[in-house]
Amino acid sequence: EVTINYRHGLPVVTLTLPTRRERCRFTVKPMVTTVGAFLQDVQREDRGIERTEVFATDGSKVSDATLMEVLLMNDFKLVINDTAYSVSPPVKDKLSSEHATEMEDIKSLVHRLFVALHLEDHQVRKERELLQKLDHLKEELLPLEQMKARIMDSADAKTSRLLWVGLALMSTQGGALAWLTWWVYSWDIMEPVTYFITYGSAMAFYAYFVLTRQDYIYPDAKDRQFLHYFYRKSKKQHFNVERYNKLKEDLAEAEESLRRLRQPLHLRLPIQEINDKD
Repeated sequence: EVTINYRHGLPVVTLTLPTRRERCRFTVKPMVTTVGAFLQDVQREDRGIERTEVFATDGSKVSDATLMEVLLMNDFKLVINDTAYSVSPPVKDKLSSEHATEMEDIKSLVHRLFVALHLEDHQVRKERELLQKLDHLKEELLPLEQMKARIMDSADAKTSRLLWVGLALMSTQGGALAWLTWWVYSWDIMEPVTYFITYGSAMAFYAYFVLTRQDYIYPDAKDRQFLHYFYRKSKKQHFNVERYNKLKEDLAEAEESLRRLRQPLHLRLPIQEINDKD
């Protein structure tokens, strides 16, 4: 049979090893030891054990990650090789409210000490991981940044040429209308022509609004044309804009995490937590 007794506040599991046919005691730390760790200790004690499992009373298997403290709250079945043992843990005496409060304070103190002793090592390890991630992201972004710079220069040059061509066409149109008004015809003849030119320009601006859902504002129109040239050039040169944006977001996130990690601890604490400590 498998028996469980409490000694010095810790549960002691006593069972018979199948190979040596002798009783063996296993002292368990319920708040630290998991079911998987306990089963491994049993198998290490007797190499003849090939199978160890724990099942609840309803037949469901208990996960190896379950803490022994949770397992010992209810009855369970321990299977060693082909033998199943029904185990009924004894009811542990409940602590008084004052003693329970003291135990909770001790647990909290131990937790804070553990965090204080291991925080620096964790911070150094985390900082090293972030620096490696930053180097990897920058290495991937370097060729993309160079390709993006070339594409942006080309798109900017095409946009500038388009603006100058527009200025040249408007100047040519103004000069032609002036020449037709004062040297070839008269204003009476040219006035309807200029009216229809103006009306046609208004129709063109309205068509621009219908297609783009934006007013024809020169800076916005320039940016739109720049993006048009940029994406067309990117497609020709196989520049993955989505991947570039994702890498930039990951880089910004990693830099922000590194900045927060390097901040003093009191600056990273929430305001409410600082007030509670005060």
